[in-house]
Amino acid sequence: MADATKKFGAVDNGAEIREILSTVYNSLVEKGYNPINQLVGYILSEDPTYITNYNNARALIARLDRDELLQELLMSYLGKK
Repeated sequence: MADATKKFGAVDNGAEIREILSTVYNSLVEKGYNPINQLVGYILSEDPTYITNYNNARALIARLDRDELLQELLMSYLGKK
C-alpha cells in the first residue's frame, strides 16, 4: 500500500455560508457595531463574544467551520465562485 497524499475537496456549502454571514453582518449593523471589525476579530480569534447574540447571530456563526469560512471568503474575493 503506497503512502500517497490524498486530496479532499471541501463540501460546497457556499450558499449557506453566505446566508449566515449576511445575517450576522446585518445583526451587527442593527446593534451599532462595525461588522467588518467584529467579523475579523471573530475569524482571527474564534472568540464568539465578537458576535452579538441579537437575531441568534452568535449561534449561527458558530455553526461554520473557520477554515471553510476563510476558504469561501477568499474564493469570493478572488472571483472564483
